[in-house]
This record gives sequence, structure tokens and C-alpha cells, in this order.
Amino acid sequence: MPRPEGFSYRRFDDGRVEIVHRGRAAATLRGDRAAKFLAAVEAGDAQMVMARWTGAYKFGNERTARSHPRHQGGRR
Repeated sequence: MPRPEGFSYRRFDDGRVEIVHRGRAAATLRGDRAAKFLAAVEAGDAQMVMARWTGAYKFGNERTARSHPRHQGGRR
């Protein structure tokens, strides 16, 4: 599975944290969630933490899902 990339975050004076993915806002966190996010970023791999918090990461089932009958009629 490829490593997530393209994430960054911005902290605002009012305590809010905005997670940005490839130049677009992916999530805005406030209060306790923002504090937990900042602690997680400092403790671990920042790119992976941001991918998990936004839900924008691979789950490992993409190859299996590609062969599902629901995906056979459309474009690939």
C-alpha cells in the first residue's frame, strides 16, 4: 500500500485546525478533536494521521473491489 502524501494542516488563533489535501480543505477540527489531532500528529507519522482523520486513505480492498460484478459494466 502506498504511503499517503499531499497532506498539510493549518492552526488558527481560535483553536481550529484545518487539514488540507493537495490544496483543498479536507476537514476542519475544533475543540477537543483538534487537540487530539495535534497530539496524534506529534506522536506519529503526520501524513498517515492526517489521512486517517480525513478518511482519505487506502483500505487494502481496491483490487478485490475492482472485480466485483457491480463494477464490470462501467468504465474502468
